[in-house]
Amino acid sequence: MQSSEHALSERFGQLTHSMIQDDHLHCLWLNTLSLMENTGARKISAGEDPLKVDEGVLKHAFEEHRHAYALKRQIRKLSKQGFEDYKPDSVLAPLDSYRYLQRLDMRISRYLRETLGLAGRELKYAAYLLVTYAIEVKADLVYSAYQDQLRAANSPVSVRAILAEEEQHLAEMHRQLAATLPDWREHGAWACAEENKLCKLWLDKVELALSQIAA
Repeated sequence: MQSSEHALSERFGQLTHSMIQDDHLHCLWLNTLSLMENTGARKISAGEDPLKVDEGVLKHAFEEHRHAYALKRQIRKLSKQGFEDYKPDSVLAPLDSYRYLQRLDMRISRYLRETLGLAGRELKYAAYLLVTYAIEVKADLVYSAYQDQLRAANSPVSVRAILAEEEQHLAEMHRQLAATLPDWREHGAWACAEENKLCKLWLDKVELALSQIAA
């Protein structure tokens, strides 16, 4: 694992270790992840061509919606009320969490226009692949670190099933990128670097929100 990835994994591990000690904070974290999964699912669906949509994209949108629902159901293991929706006070760093994917998509779309001269549907599809690739790389890291902490704490919450599907999504992105973009690994590395920048900024906001709750 590269040093930056290792540092992020450690940071997520420390963050989740702290949150799962308190059911309310843990519910906020689960609801935040659910929001982000739901935002991803809605973004996939919004970007579909009304006619030229393949089975893989449908499956991906469906599974992201299922992840959002599954995370909501995990909350019920910790709290019998609250967190029914994504109101700002039920999510950590709500604005940044909601805009995360949009910000990444804007950066990657601009890069593809300027670097490869893509436009129209070709641009939208290539951006979808690169955004998804970068997010799946990070999801594998986040859910792995989180599941390790859940297991160590003997928590009733589990994200093993989500982790397994995110790993499948990542493998599928490898195949689709290889068939779509020349030198896709170079472009994928750029996309991951940009996503890492956004992730660190987002984590800063999440940690700030947690410190304000604790104050």
